[in-house]
Amino acid sequence: MTAANSTPLTDGASCVLLGTDEWAKEHGLKPLAYIVHQETAAVDFIGKSGTTEGLLMAPAYAVPRMLERAGLTLQDFDFYEIHEAFASQVLSTLAAWEDETFCEERLGLDAPLGSIDRSKLNVNGSSLAAGHPFAATGGRILATAAKLLDQKAQAVR
Repeated sequence: MTAANSTPLTDGASCVLLGTDEWAKEHGLKPLAYIVHQETAAVDFIGKSGTTEGLLMAPAYAVPRMLERAGLTLQDFDFYEIHEAFASQVLSTLAAWEDETFCEERLGLDAPLGSIDRSKLNVNGSSLAAGHPFAATGGRILATAAKLLDQKAQAVR
């Protein structure tokens, strides 16, 4: 990982405003998307817990838990937005989901989580392509996914 294949160190911030359908209607706004399921995770990449995880590998842990709770599979989505602070980060997450040993030993699954259609992954570029500030990661990912879903819905109508 180098400065050439990572997001730049820049100043910035983001804000995501959430509201009810009623609030949006009262203010003449149309929701772009709904947050139905979510999950958080953190990993110990330093090894203070006795084992180490790869830097920024939290999605490899959070996504399977969210999918199980929601009754979904990794293949049930139109688009995938995975933060890519480094070029290798997304590749490592995808490899983990496809690896039988990782999924059994680290995630407690009976089989690999599976693979995703790469043509649906970070379709407008990733965090690297956007060059977003560190503090804007969550807002950028959420806004990009919401816009993609809204555009797809508009095209179907």
